[in-house]
Amino acid sequence: MKRILVIDDEEWLREMVRIALRQRGFDVLEAANGVQGIEIARRELPDLILCDVNMERVDGYLTLSALRGETSTASIPFILMTGLADNAGMRHGMELGADDYLPKPFTIEALSAAVDVRLKKAQVLRQEAERKLADLRDNISLMLPHELRTPLNGILAYGEILFTDAATLPPAEIAEMGKVIYDSGRRLERLVENFLIYAQIELLAADSQKAGSLRHKRIDSPAPLIEQHARSQAQSAARLQDLILELTDVPIAISDHYLGKIVDELVQNAFRFSPGATPVRVALAALPDSVALHVSDRGHGFSPEHIRRVGAYMQFDRKLYEQQGVGLGLEIAKRLTELHGGTLTIQSQPGIHTMVTARLPKPPACEA
Repeated sequence: MKRILVIDDEEWLREMVRIALRQRGFDVLEAANGVQGIEIARRELPDLILCDVNMERVDGYLTLSALRGETSTASIPFILMTGLADNAGMRHGMELGADDYLPKPFTIEALSAAVDVRLKKAQVLRQEAERKLADLRDNISLMLPHELRTPLNGILAYGEILFTDAATLPPAEIAEMGKVIYDSGRRLERLVENFLIYAQIELLAADSQKAGSLRHKRIDSPAPLIEQHARSQAQSAARLQDLILELTDVPIAISDHYLGKIVDELVQNAFRFSPGATPVRVALAALPDSVALHVSDRGHGFSPEHIRRVGAYMQFDRKLYEQQGVGLGLEIAKRLTELHGGTLTIQSQPGIHTMVTARLPKPPACEA
């Protein structure tokens, strides 16, 4: 049974709403003012809140703001009820996080319709969140053991051979085994590094002061840095001949470290998911109010659904394509771009072409 909290200082209105909603099978909680309403909402966590705007001491806006500021109550659907539904008041309520307005006086039919719409929308959002959580669990459970065991198998197998048979092995074979162990170790290192940097990004995003300080960084000449990182990824993929660089050297508001990480992740993905002997283009261009980093390839690409679902620990069509990594790279590039006040977009025609664009702001002194 869905529970609805009604917060209003007029007893007759609470009674009318209570009777109407109970007839429709809802459990109704009541509060005579904002202070009581906040306390009951925290304790009972109702499925929906109906709250009057004009109340003494703690009005509807303050009640809404208090509940939106707490994790446990932030997502509860909230409908403001008011007899003064002017545009400025409605805009203020929506800015605070109200889901709907119910102008007074209202009919039972209008009350029922507003409640139904908000509960249905909350159910859709809940189902979508549950689906994303299920996808996340599936991706982690499928990918993480593979990503950890594959390089470990190489390290352990060749390490055992070197330990037991080193005296009988020719130098060339020892060197080859050492190369496999080194490459496997680097793969594990990158996996751990991406876990750590993703956790760091999430902590930065939660701290507005630290996140704001990132936007004061600047690189006056980013082209050499971008070229260095792009060439390094091309060399690792044994595809230096496929790399095309078109770099306009224009200042960017970001640190060397984070720009290098964005380039690494985007260029590595472009080489990983495109066939050899096809071009991977890395371009840097000045726009009127920002700088655009484009990385394009001619690989298998993204479907519109895949673009919509890009996120941490997400991989697509793993059964069709061999993939390494846990799907953090693109999300790390996206989150770093957004933390610096930019945007990351993907344009793709499956099987033909993909271009990822990170738009980053210019330093203040460079803006027109």
